[in-house]
Amino acid sequence: MTGNSDATRPVRGTQQMVDHMGWVFRRPHLALIEIAWRWIFGIPFLLVCLWQARRIAAALPPSAAGAAHLNSTDPWIYAVQLGGVWDNYLPFVLHVLTWLVPVGIVAWAALAGLGRGLLFRRMEPEARFRPLSLALLQAGWAVLLCAVFLVWYQSIQWVAATHISPEGADLVGYCVWAIFLSLGFFVFWALASWPLVVAPVLVLREGRSALSALAQSFRLGPAFTGKLIEINLTMGIVKLMLIVLAMVFSAAPLPFAAQLGSGALHLAVVLSLIFYCVASDYFQVVRLKAFLEFWYIFRGQPAVEPHRRTSAV
Repeated sequence: MTGNSDATRPVRGTQQMVDHMGWVFRRPHLALIEIAWRWIFGIPFLLVCLWQARRIAAALPPSAAGAAHLNSTDPWIYAVQLGGVWDNYLPFVLHVLTWLVPVGIVAWAALAGLGRGLLFRRMEPEARFRPLSLALLQAGWAVLLCAVFLVWYQSIQWVAATHISPEGADLVGYCVWAIFLSLGFFVFWALASWPLVVAPVLVLREGRSALSALAQSFRLGPAFTGKLIEINLTMGIVKLMLIVLAMVFSAAPLPFAAQLGSGALHLAVVLSLIFYCVASDYFQVVRLKAFLEFWYIFRGQPAVEPHRRTSAV
């Protein structure tokens, strides 16, 4: 592939983000495809998780696990006791995760391969349809996410063990470490996951295999790589903003809880979760659009329809 002459022009990774958002917004079927395949996986997966949680609760009732003796008057003692309850349930949870995680990764990868393949074809009709290659890349993405989550979980366990005990708790130290580690892992994920996000573009636009595309994603050059990292970090910030908005929306009815009742609070939480999921899926499409446009700038040929390229400067 020969580089486009646009690659010599200075352009920020987020310079045309509003244009990309508008482009996707004017084509709601693209976001609907992303929502559809994610929810086709997510809803059954959550139902399976709920079913397994009920089976675990039946095998070890909360009272037998120590939940009936929690001291709710002292939050620190309560936290330590709750940790003991979790330790009792942990073997059951690990037993379920040994088969649920691999099955979930396979199901996620298969649906993602089909869904993302269809999405790219609707975005770029001339793009190849390579669901198997996309599925392999999505499986790699899911494995990396699980690994990052596991390391984060272990780090938070260390923070809790060193700052919370039955004798007392270091609230400031715990919060500082928890926030620092959580944001640190979040940023690390944004920095580490971009090769697995741009690799599908290389598969579908350059005809590469999954492994070849993944290897090539590390050799795109500093200019192209910098734009991809910038876009990924921006999308991470957007996701944090969506989380905050969803929390605000879910807490909005609290001052009127006495008048509205608990049903309204539950409805607000459900609607906030739906808002977050829909908005997050929409921005996933926006990120793919941005990655695709930068591929045109740095590696692709001029588009068939020049007016379609929102990233031209």
